Amino acid sequence: MTGAAALLAAYDAQLRDHVPPRLPRGVQVERDGPLVRFVGLEPAGLVCYHTLGSLEGDELDELIARQVAVFAARGERFEWKFHSHDRPADLEARLLDAGFVPEGAETVVIAPVGALGAEPRLPEGVVLREVTERADFERVAAFEEEVWGESHAWLAESLAAERDADPDSLAIVVAEAGDAVVCAAWARFEAGTEFVTFWGGSTLPAWRGRGIYRAMVAHRASLGARRGFRYAEVDASADSRPILERLGFVAVTTTTPYVWSPPALR
Repeated sequence: MTGAAALLAAYDAQLRDHVPPRLPRGVQVERDGPLVRFVGLEPAGLVCYHTLGSLEGDELDELIARQVAVFAARGERFEWKFHSHDRPADLEARLLDAGFVPEGAETVVIAPVGALGAEPRLPEGVVLREVTERADFERVAAFEEEVWGESHAWLAESLAAERDADPDSLAIVVAEAGDAVVCAAWARFEAGTEFVTFWGGSTLPAWRGRGIYRAMVAHRASLGARRGFRYAEVDASADSRPILERLGFVAVTTTTPYVWSPPALR
């Protein structure tokens, strides 16, 4: 098995500041020193980077302030994607001082796709189906709202725009019991890297513990393997991390979204 240090090095080098070759309409990429800034994303903009290098002190504060100014002028919230191995050591404190709010930490887990693609085992009456139509994206958004109890009105449009920009880069999968969506997940095939990344994976409470999430992982890993990708990566919640580790994923770091919102959106 590939060691955690080697997996983290591959993640840092290939995914941290990766820019897809085709972006949804209205999304722009801008660079500011070591940062890659995505504006026009839903539900929030994004700032990411491979490393901040030697930036610290006043120079780092100025870099952070410039990001706030850009998004403030646009009236958009945005996420600074922080990782626990980022430097300098006081980065989090500087983000807090600049008005960012941390959301829940997730664990970055990685596994070779070849170790994950066992035949999915599903409960009787449940089937997996890849979806490509707007009506199904609307069903996925409604499903996510049911699971999380909060609006996902942006999700259908976001998935549709991403597929319109590059249909081959995104696979959206639902698990259905009759007419009901009981789990939804998607995979992004990160062109120019060795990684397929897994997103979603929410399951209705009444259907948890029956192997549906594991089947979703296996199905997406098989898709990645057939396309020649080497690794699968997930930003795992506390609920999904134990399942993923039992399947062979290795924890390499943690990531925390630090979110800045304009006053009108707070």
